[in-house]
Amino acid sequence: MKPLRHFLTLADVDVDELKTILKIAETVKARFKEGNRTEDSEILKSKVLGLIFEKMSLRTRVSFEAGMTHLGGGSMLLEERHIGLGVRESIPDVSRVLSSMVDCIAFRAKRHSTVVEFAKYSSAPVINALTDEAHPCQALADMLTIKEEFGSFEDVKIAWVGDSNNVAASLVEASAMLGCKIAISSPKGYEFSQEEIDKLTAQRQPGFALAQIEDPREAVRGARVVYTDVWVSMGQEKEEQERVAAFKPYQVNAELMGLARTDAIFLHCLPARRGLEVTDEVIDSPQSRVVEEAANRMHAQKGLLIWLLGN
Repeated sequence: MKPLRHFLTLADVDVDELKTILKIAETVKARFKEGNRTEDSEILKSKVLGLIFEKMSLRTRVSFEAGMTHLGGGSMLLEERHIGLGVRESIPDVSRVLSSMVDCIAFRAKRHSTVVEFAKYSSAPVINALTDEAHPCQALADMLTIKEEFGSFEDVKIAWVGDSNNVAASLVEASAMLGCKIAISSPKGYEFSQEEIDKLTAQRQPGFALAQIEDPREAVRGARVVYTDVWVSMGQEKEEQERVAAFKPYQVNAELMGLARTDAIFLHCLPARRGLEVTDEVIDSPQSRVVEEAANRMHAQKGLLIWLLGN
């Protein structure tokens, strides 16, 4: 029996393990693109993935469910309104019971502390499918996309333009572990604290460099990857006017993309609010890899599931 491992942030794996997960993802994706569905179809035969979602989802749910099906397993959606987590039943009770029936649990939660508590009592691996602090599965897909585009992580500078949020946190963590350079450009009041940076870059590798640069134009210069996210995430709707005003100078448009390298690509974890954080001319341009990035959620998560559950 494999030892119990959780995947709540990228700190739950070391650098070699992260590289292994991505290598597995590359392998299963290559077979998938060749039309070879049989070779992987029994890797997780009879395994069951439980999905707990406290927030809406498109890519996360579909990528996990499709991935488990391709690997020969099954999945089930457990909506928070049906469970009554922490209201109808305590988190420890739900965790103990559910983990006795399924082989793995992917949890998309409003608060990171909920997933941490859930994992504490679970006898099955728990995957963070998004919390307010981290989105490690997205970072796996991002790094898979970057590796496919440029062949390696050497000489790759990422420019993150916008809110220093959960997606950015996991991206910084992945960059530190794989040796990408990264510049974070956020307005004052929306940047990472030094304590957060120190925590996210604890596993930094040779070649890693991080800069927090308020001016997005300066941050994007020389970048091979320009990445943004929504300015107003789920749960921040009351801050919309204030946030839109603060982030307006941080829109990724053709002028800003023009400051990056000529081979630069554009990434966005989606869903996008077109006309706010990014313009149509960028997200629909030949430089955009948002569709490939979204598709890589499935392949990256297959790599993770095989690493957690397979032989």
